[in-house]
Amino acid sequence: MDRKNIEINPLLETYGKYIQRIDQALENELAIYSESEFIEPLKYSLEGGKRIRPIILNLAAESVGKIDENVLSASCAVEFLHMESIIHDDIIDNETMRRQKDPFHVKYGYNTSVLTGDFVLGLILAISSRLDNARITKDLATTAMLMSEGEMIEGRLETGEDVTFDDYLKVIEYKTAVAFEVAARIGAIIANGTEEQIEALTEYGKNIGIAYQIRDDLLDWKNEDKLFNLLIKKSSDPRDVFNKMEELLKEYSEKARSGLRKIPDNDAKINLDNLIKFTSFKA
Repeated sequence: MDRKNIEINPLLETYGKYIQRIDQALENELAIYSESEFIEPLKYSLEGGKRIRPIILNLAAESVGKIDENVLSASCAVEFLHMESIIHDDIIDNETMRRQKDPFHVKYGYNTSVLTGDFVLGLILAISSRLDNARITKDLATTAMLMSEGEMIEGRLETGEDVTFDDYLKVIEYKTAVAFEVAARIGAIIANGTEEQIEALTEYGKNIGIAYQIRDDLLDWKNEDKLFNLLIKKSSDPRDVFNKMEELLKEYSEKARSGLRKIPDNDAKINLDNLIKFTSFKA
């Protein structure tokens, strides 16, 4: 396996076979729209993604059942949802670099960015209609709405000076964790997990999502646009903020691990547990 690719996406080494299947499913999905005006922008936007959300969906399904075509289709839906959020996030945050290349709005312009986001929501609806499960459709819709709510809340907090850790956690839960949560939940639903297993995997997804974003913020703490930076600025001692963040990281990582206790022991469960290691922070 190419060492350079592993450095870009460390998940490849352990989860390469899942990523390969997911990427093939995404390619098959885009092939349906090969004549669309959006095909090249869509391909560009998908390049370089870690695929952690669809990996979680696949592993959740495999931990309580099996991976089938519906699981792979749903994997595309959650990756498209993530892709759409990145396109809009980068515009809002005025990003100048994404995955070592131009962000979408720099490459294609604002008009195409907005329209591509709309088109992607259509892709998600089309996939959901094929899955023919009202519960999954509702979960995807709720996730999309909460992610937008998270953006709005963050925008409001950035203009004030009274941001708290509770505010910060609410934003990352809505903006980031809900996508991890819905991935794990949908995987369990499609694989016909029990209600107890569905809820356990839902908790796993939510908590690993929060831990993942806390780690990302710790690694990127010098970014002045991060909400995390407002907590640092209002603190009399920034070390207190970093210590609190590391405590929260450990807390949510352990909560994610606890969510797996009701899942039968198998290779997929081990792989879900191993994903938690990717949320660990090394200064």
